[in-house]
Amino acid sequence: MDTSEIIISGDTAGIEWRVPVLRFKGSDSSAPKIHIQAALHANELPGTALVHFLCEMLRKAESAGQIRSDITIIPHANPVGAAQSHFGELQGRFDLGTRTNFNREFPLISVKERDGLVANLSRYDAVDRLKRQLMHMALGCDLVIDLHCDDESLQYAYIDDAFWPEASDLASALDMEAVLLSDGESSAFEEAVGFAWKHETAGEKKTQLPGKLSVTVELRGGSDVYPDLAKKDAEGLFKFLAKRGAIDAAVTLSPFTGPAVPLDNVEMIRAPEAGTVLFHRNLGDQVSEGDLLATIITRPGMPDGTVEVRAPQAGLVLTRTSSRLVRRRADLMKIACKTASKAERKAGTLEN
Repeated sequence: MDTSEIIISGDTAGIEWRVPVLRFKGSDSSAPKIHIQAALHANELPGTALVHFLCEMLRKAESAGQIRSDITIIPHANPVGAAQSHFGELQGRFDLGTRTNFNREFPLISVKERDGLVANLSRYDAVDRLKRQLMHMALGCDLVIDLHCDDESLQYAYIDDAFWPEASDLASALDMEAVLLSDGESSAFEEAVGFAWKHETAGEKKTQLPGKLSVTVELRGGSDVYPDLAKKDAEGLFKFLAKRGAIDAAVTLSPFTGPAVPLDNVEMIRAPEAGTVLFHRNLGDQVSEGDLLATIITRPGMPDGTVEVRAPQAGLVLTRTSSRLVRRRADLMKIACKTASKAERKAGTLEN
């Protein structure tokens, strides 16, 4: 394993950021090149724990001469966000300087414009320089895996239609409980990478990208950082890499049997009023139309001081907020359904 660093000078004097990059050299130039990164949202750490144990496995495979692919791993992709706390609480999702989501505003370019990402980097602020260098590395690869987590959540992934159903092997290897099929219409990291591949030829847009993959994996919830889970996920990702020919190891994967639904089929359950949330349904529950999902105490102690939140249609409770005091219109749950939501949804991501 070789190690290096991306060094990003700060936007104020005396500051610089260092991003460790771990590389395993493959023996087969025809094998798919791999890019794995974690904690682009700096406070989402299940992926960092996963790659810690994955690197142990890869070092053993390296010693045994089993690494066929060039594999690049960035265990914590966002030191800028990791240094940003507000009143003692790590933020991680939004840059405090610009209020921009660290996983948005990646350049939407053709893969042929890849080298332009790192040309004249001094023109950009620190966060944009970080984003451009991460994307430049990813576009030199074939399989790109961006490890995130949700708030309280089952294990699932956002996978562009262009990679499905080929990517069902990743869902199987990581024992995912659902897949959300995205439309590739946002500037999030994995969608920007997919955009570059799909628009390789000017005036054309590919709808299928066999042999390629750019994916956001949601490794359960933000507090699900445990050695047993991280080791299990590392073993699953190792199996996926072996299945795709990156590692010389025999693996068998069962077919993925979970739901794979378009983003239009996800019901975003939001709080109709502000107050204290009492959940009646847990992660993984199958609910029916009209089922009581939560009660919000809007006026504590008053006879008319609660509001009920019910399921608009049947589906799987995929995520839930960890907050129990919510504002009006705050996200409470995601429910993956068999049919489209009646609520309007803009193209792109489900949340900011």
